[in-house]
Amino acid sequence: MKRDIPDLAGGVLLAAIGLFVTLYAVDHYEIGSLRRMGPGFFPALLGGVLALLGVMIALPALARRGEAIRIAWKECLAVLAAILVFAAGLDRVGLVLVTLTSVLIATLAAPDRRIGWRIALAFVVTALSVAVFSFGLKMTVPLWPGR
Repeated sequence: MKRDIPDLAGGVLLAAIGLFVTLYAVDHYEIGSLRRMGPGFFPALLGGVLALLGVMIALPALARRGEAIRIAWKECLAVLAAILVFAAGLDRVGLVLVTLTSVLIATLAAPDRRIGWRIALAFVVTALSVAVFSFGLKMTVPLWPGR
C-alpha cells in the first residue's frame, strides 16, 4: 500500500523541528513558571505546539493512500542555485545585484513565464528587499559592490 508520502514526510519534519526547538529551549534557557515565565518558556511552548501539529499531520497520512511522487528536478535545482548565488554573492556584489540575479535564476523554475514577467518580478522583489532590510530594519548589508 502506498502511503501519503508528502504529508507523512512534512509531518515528521515539523515534529522533528518542534522537538529540537523544545529540547534546545529547555536545555539552554530558563523556562520559569506560568507566573514568572523565563526566556525559554515561549520557544519551548511553540516548539511543543509545532511538534504536536507535526504528529497530527503525520499520523493520518499513515492510513491514507498516496500517489507516486514526481520530483521536479529542474525546479529544485533552479531554486537551490538561486539560494547559493544569493549566499555567495551578498557580501561581494551587494543586495541589489544579488537579489536581481537570484530572482532571475529562481524564475527558471517557471518556464511558461515570459521574460517581462521575470524582470518585473526581479525588480519588485529587489525593491521590497531593499525597503525591508536596508531602510525598514536598518540592517548593515551592502546595497552595491564595494560599499
